[in-house]
Amino acid sequence: ETQLETDRRLLADRIRQIRLRLDRVERQREQGRRARRKADLPTVSLVGYTNAGKSTLFNALTQAGVYVADQLFATLDPTLRRLDLPSAEPIVLADTVGFVSRLPHELVAAFRSTLRETCEASLLLHVIDVGHPDRDDIIAQVDAVLTEIGAAEVPCLQIFNKIDLTGEPPRLERDAEGQPRAVWLSAASGTGTDLLIAALAERLRGETMHGWLCLPPAAARLRARLFSLDAVVDERIGPAGEWLIEVRTSRGNMDLLRRRDGLQAEWVRSGLAIPAV
Repeated sequence: ETQLETDRRLLADRIRQIRLRLDRVERQREQGRRARRKADLPTVSLVGYTNAGKSTLFNALTQAGVYVADQLFATLDPTLRRLDLPSAEPIVLADTVGFVSRLPHELVAAFRSTLRETCEASLLLHVIDVGHPDRDDIIAQVDAVLTEIGAAEVPCLQIFNKIDLTGEPPRLERDAEGQPRAVWLSAASGTGTDLLIAALAERLRGETMHGWLCLPPAAARLRARLFSLDAVVDERIGPAGEWLIEVRTSRGNMDLLRRRDGLQAEWVRSGLAIPAV
């Protein structure tokens, strides 16, 4: 065979190996997601343009020793670590692949196991290189990718990173309702990471929700989903065949049930809130 044919065969073999690896990773991640949902541990996912400093921040928060490199897709497989927060329940922190502009559809499909950690997160940390000359454009590009992968509705906290290179002071910014919306910090030096920890604790405090749902008979799939999440405390049958279900689960799970499983606000009877669109 010619050298070109040899190269094509080797490339096809490599592609097949990578697809097998990604399939295996997807199965492992799905098992992990099910376990975390049952444990009611919120997942916080780091997202951002490539080289924004996500893995550096992940290491600063968790001391995980994640590989850090100034190159495209240095992080392929999402790395997950537990992080204990003051005055709040523990969370699972996920480091994910760096986004790029005009991400090809085939790459979106290939990295779906990585990107699902983003779609199913309770909160996103959008890490931004504060000194990048095209900062606003890059923020818009990341937002566009989040929309493309179905994560536009996940709550987001902006992290303006690398303030050590620009001279900006560390600070916490709040929105009109008083909720933390942005943290300015340096992941490399650790300056401002205490503000991020405090913001995470504030945003995620009170994540566990408890109350009753009244599901119509047609919502059998949603009922099965509640059981798969280990969220059902008690269940009774109403006079019209409806299910009266006592539920205890995380706010993130409630949001997923609304976004993915069709949970309606009118089915809530007490104690639970359906996150707004």
